[in-house]
Amino acid sequence: MTPDPLGLKVESRRSKGSLAMNPKKYLVKALHRLQKGPGYSYRELLVWYCDNTNTHGPKRIIREGPKKKLVWFFLTLLFASLVFWQWGILIDTYLSYEVTSSLAIGFKAMTFPAVTICNASPFRYHKARAFLQDLDDLMDAALERLLHSGWQNETARASRPLNLQLWNQIPLVVIDEQEGAEPAILDILGNHSVPLGGVQNYSSFATPEGRRYKLALKLCTDQGSHCTFSNFTSAAQAVTEWYVLQSTSIMSRVPVRQRMAMGYQAEDMILACLYGAEPCNYRNFTHLYHPDHGNCYVFNWGMYKNPLISSNPGAEFGLKLILDIGQDDYVPYLSTTAGARLMLHQQRSFPFLQDQGIYAMAGTETSIGDELQRLGSPYSDCTRNGSDIPIRNLYKDYPVFQDGDTAAEPCTNCRGTEDTRGSPGGHYRTMYSIQSCLRSCFQAQMVKRCHCGHYSVPLPEGEKYCNNQDYPDWAYCYSSLHASVEHRQFCIQSCKETCNNTQYKMTISMADWPSEASEDWIFHILSYERDTSTNMTLNRSGIIKLNIYFQEYNYRTISESAATTIVWLLSNLGGQFGFWMGGSVLCLIEFGEIIIDFLWITVLRLIGWGRGLRVEAAYTNKAFQGDGPHGQPRRATSSAQAVPPEPGTPPPRYNSLRGGPPELGEPDSDGEASVGDPKVT
Repeated sequence: MTPDPLGLKVESRRSKGSLAMNPKKYLVKALHRLQKGPGYSYRELLVWYCDNTNTHGPKRIIREGPKKKLVWFFLTLLFASLVFWQWGILIDTYLSYEVTSSLAIGFKAMTFPAVTICNASPFRYHKARAFLQDLDDLMDAALERLLHSGWQNETARASRPLNLQLWNQIPLVVIDEQEGAEPAILDILGNHSVPLGGVQNYSSFATPEGRRYKLALKLCTDQGSHCTFSNFTSAAQAVTEWYVLQSTSIMSRVPVRQRMAMGYQAEDMILACLYGAEPCNYRNFTHLYHPDHGNCYVFNWGMYKNPLISSNPGAEFGLKLILDIGQDDYVPYLSTTAGARLMLHQQRSFPFLQDQGIYAMAGTETSIGDELQRLGSPYSDCTRNGSDIPIRNLYKDYPVFQDGDTAAEPCTNCRGTEDTRGSPGGHYRTMYSIQSCLRSCFQAQMVKRCHCGHYSVPLPEGEKYCNNQDYPDWAYCYSSLHASVEHRQFCIQSCKETCNNTQYKMTISMADWPSEASEDWIFHILSYERDTSTNMTLNRSGIIKLNIYFQEYNYRTISESAATTIVWLLSNLGGQFGFWMGGSVLCLIEFGEIIIDFLWITVLRLIGWGRGLRVEAAYTNKAFQGDGPHGQPRRATSSAQAVPPEPGTPPPRYNSLRGGPPELGEPDSDGEASVGDPKVT
């Protein structure tokens, strides 16, 4: 018989619906299969855990009588609280990352440090006078007006007009802080000066009348809409800072090659050199141009060849130098200190002489005994090479301003476009240091706020140095940035110390050199060697003798290690848990297992609630419903409305929870025996 088309359609719809319900049914069935706990009630699960756990307290809660049950409940709760309290303290201590420092002393042959030597004056005055002449004339006039005593410099202007345009860019002013009146401001060389209480001369700042006056730098923006005053308690400090600020603006427009030519050359400055028993000369020094000190020379820097090893401790195995600083040719207003600036540092590290350098006085023999200190890798926050610092290190590729004939051999640690010994287009590859990061950070802020870079720090690519002509308000911006606490905090937080660092502890001793009895013949010999002249062209005010050596071969290594490690944390956590609760790692695994069972029961109940099924409050093994034939759940009928049971795997045979022997039915699709349903009559 031909089947009814309508019937086929109904049957087809039913089969499609059953197929659509299969994934949901199998998902619920899979959740039941994964549930391996002792039952489907929270109470049964908790009782089962207390009876089977390896932790001692919970077992006594369910096995003792009513009174002891209460006692053991409170004891277990108390000790569990102590465990969690101790765990919190231990974890907090571990996360604080405390460190311990250790000191180790060793003895071995050591690498001789790099020695950087600079003159206190960056320029020879007779070569730099053409650029500083207008500035010197303004300085002479300002001092004459301040002192008002007929003082006049020997090199003062004869009848040259003053460059007031240069003066008005950064003027020096006198502030009258007379009591009971507004402070009066007087431009020292300005045309519209305000008289200080009728006093036309400025008296001496040391007299009682003159103490009410203060000298200050007047720093204004481009249009003069806002000005600030940098006050000084001493006129000597004020005029020195004013001269340095103005000379910085002037020299920043001079090409570097020309500035180098105005400085002290190695062949003129280094008269004699001896390392151990081997003679040396200025060609064994690497030239480095420093913006603040001019031409500097580095011995044993490690840029051209491997660093030297000190064979023995003692002065006879160190570096001995005789220097001529040419003090008679110093810039009078720029260099107020006479001597040589020197620094001992690690190979391939940039020398920051302003921060770590020392002075050697003219007319003396200075002996420097150094002791090596190594700082090992710390557990604290540090950087290995500066690659993780957000600040670009401007000293990493420091420009090479050196002629090819001054290098002893090709520069292996230089980078350039030409294969030359220190080509003008190359760069020195220096190591990261905290000083280089802080100064690079300052220059980055300077470029961002003032739109130009400071003269003493290398420039980022494409930027220019600040000067009064191109950036008239740069001094005001620089002063504001230099005094900014926010900027300093930002740089300090951004920069990190190096994880490994080498420091040299110096012991300095000085004596007059040469003595009065020997100075005549020593100066004659040195003058002849330098100038091939029989006349004595050197004197005590310009000669320095240096002795640099290792005092001993003992070196100290200071290293940091973690005060709390993961092993320390785990052992202390386990010790506290075992002491208060008698537990172990297996107890924690059991606790994790019971939590998973709780979660599965919750998921199953939520699914049952979503399907509109009524789940009994407590499940017993007698009421467990297994799977019927062909994977279909069996249904139990009664006088009330039949409730379909949830499919699932029967729980393990826990005798303490089983109400009676189950009836085994047919195996389900997974090959597991299911509990049979009561027969329906």
